[in-house]
This record gives sequence, structure tokens and C-alpha cells, in this order.
Amino acid sequence: MARVTAELLARTAAELADESGFGNLTVSAVARRLGVKDPSLYAHIANARDLKTRVALLALDELADRVAEALAGRSGRDALVAFAGAYRAYAHEHPGRYAATRFPLDAETAAASAAPRHSAMTRALLRGYGLPEPDETDAVRFLGSVFHGFVSLEATGGFAHTPRETDASWAWLLDTVDAALWSRRPGNA
Repeated sequence: MARVTAELLARTAAELADESGFGNLTVSAVARRLGVKDPSLYAHIANARDLKTRVALLALDELADRVAEALAGRSGRDALVAFAGAYRAYAHEHPGRYAATRFPLDAETAAASAAPRHSAMTRALLRGYGLPEPDETDAVRFLGSVFHGFVSLEATGGFAHTPRETDASWAWLLDTVDAALWSRRPGNA
């Protein structure tokens, strides 16, 4: 049995979330995995919500690092494809953690998390399209909705009964998003 630390607790919980689903994550399951009694975890967490918050924060950090690496040195369509691909790959590799990135955080926790990094990276990507406000804010929401919607449907088998490969639909989606963003550029609208 390893000495339980806050970091070990969060990583173990994230692994369990990937294996069993974020919605199924419990303090008892984490305690069993660590080989300790439930009460010993309360030295590091306040309750089950706190446990899920820690997984969300860890996932937001991991995903932000992955997206930042994917975006480095890219702009325009190339950045869009790298950005979207990083999100989709993370969701495939870590389904429970990806679900955790959508866990509602209180305002103070969200502000101190990697969530502002995600927003800043999205806006940096969009600068390559030259969108003025309020189009840039609308585009941030558009990208989040489109990418999360596709990835979520894909994760739940929403495309299982269609003859077209999901990668082909993903490529079509990226082409369409790119064209839509270019169409909103001043002088093109």
C-alpha cells in the first residue's frame, strides 16, 4: 500500500474514472483501489464532490498541456485541426477524464483552474481567422459546442449505426468549421 497523497488520490480517481466512467466514481472505489479505508481519504478530500473536482482539475490541466503542445507553431486551419484533434484524442484515450472536464466548478475554482488556459488557447487559434468581437466570442462557443458534441456522440455510440466512418465525418466537420470561420472574417461576411 502506497502512502496516500492528494496527488496519488487524484490520479487514482482519474484512472478509475477512465475505467468505470466519471459518473460512477466514488470515494469507496478509490479507497479500495488504494487499499485503504474510506475515512483515511478524508484527510485529503472533503467529500465525493471534492474528489470529482480534483479529477476535473487534473483533467483540465492534462488537456490544456496537450492542446498547447498541439498548437505550438500552428495557425489557421492547421491550428484548428491540431486543436480539435488534441481534444478528440484525449477523449478517446481518457473517457472518464474527458467527462470530468465538463464537471461544473464553482467560479473561484474555475478561475484558478486550467479553464482560462483553454479559453486563451481557443482565442489564440481564432486570431488566425481575424474575427472581431463579438464574432470571436461566438466562435469560442461554436467550437466548444461542435467539438464536444461530436466527441460526446462518438463516445456514447451515437454514430454506430451509420455507414460512414467517423473519421471521414470528423474531416468533413473540420473542413466545414474552417470554412465557416473564414466566412465570418471582415470583408467576407
